[in-house]
Amino acid sequence: MNKVIFYHAGCPVCVSAEQEILDLIGAANVEVVHLGEDRSRIAEAEKAGVKSVPALLTGSGNVLHINFGASLADVKG
Repeated sequence: MNKVIFYHAGCPVCVSAEQEILDLIGAANVEVVHLGEDRSRIAEAEKAGVKSVPALLTGSGNVLHINFGASLADVKG
């Protein structure tokens, strides 16, 4: 399995989704990116097609938006 990237902003919805993703896919297969703490990765997320967080970028480049927590515009501030 290709490693996937889970983008989130630290809100309760995101933290809950993170735990579920880690339980389902396995921590070794997921790179977790907290955009509130690592703002330098926001442009990367946007380029990948992330519109809101939490979101999962699959190994094939598809973005799965999960249970709306915040728009990327809100995260950018």
